[in-house]
Amino acid sequence: MTKPFRPVRMLILAALGLALFAPSFGAKFSESRIYIEYNSSANDLGFHVSLDGEDWRSLSIVNPKGVTIFDVVGRAGYRQLGLTELFFEGAEPTLDDFPLNDLLALFPEGKYKFNGVTVDGSRIASTGTLSHAVPAGPVVATSVNDDHVVISWEAVTSVPDGFPARPIHIVGYQVIVGSFQVTLPETAREVTLPEEFVDALPDGVQDFEVLAIDVSGNQTITEGTFVTD
Repeated sequence: MTKPFRPVRMLILAALGLALFAPSFGAKFSESRIYIEYNSSANDLGFHVSLDGEDWRSLSIVNPKGVTIFDVVGRAGYRQLGLTELFFEGAEPTLDDFPLNDLLALFPEGKYKFNGVTVDGSRIASTGTLSHAVPAGPVVATSVNDDHVVISWEAVTSVPDGFPARPIHIVGYQVIVGSFQVTLPETAREVTLPEEFVDALPDGVQDFEVLAIDVSGNQTITEGTFVTD
């Protein structure tokens, strides 16, 4: 007498089929960051993304509410070879035109899921946490004596006026002058530009930026200038 085909056997076979044909899991992006960059001088704000992972061909980013906010697929050669790093900046509207609360509401705080598929069909995933803890812009000063240029700033310990009240823990400062860029620890309060670099600058007004970087990854820019002749 033939025994009936039990439902449990069907479930086992179905599970085996999924195991054979479904993509594998477990790989993670080595970097998956979403963070805020605020320019205190221009009063504009944007949301940036930086990620790194091996040979992925598609990527989606899902916000804490389960809404997909970004979706990209590599085509042709990129589908075959895959992609690794990706960095992009969101548009940075001025807060005079786009109220801060409305802007922050578009990107709620919490964990953002980075979901991808590699060229061999494996899953790759990670999370990135977005915080609304935005540091105030550094208060900067400059000292110029021929080719001796020192850019200094005060410690940042608070948020800008009108921003959500969040604890601020600065982990570093970054100084950018043209092609010169240096990231310094949170204890730093000044940087002296290399004299060879200053000597190579054209005469006139030179733009620079000092960034305060919070432990959340959020960063705030203060712009400044100095004059060389």
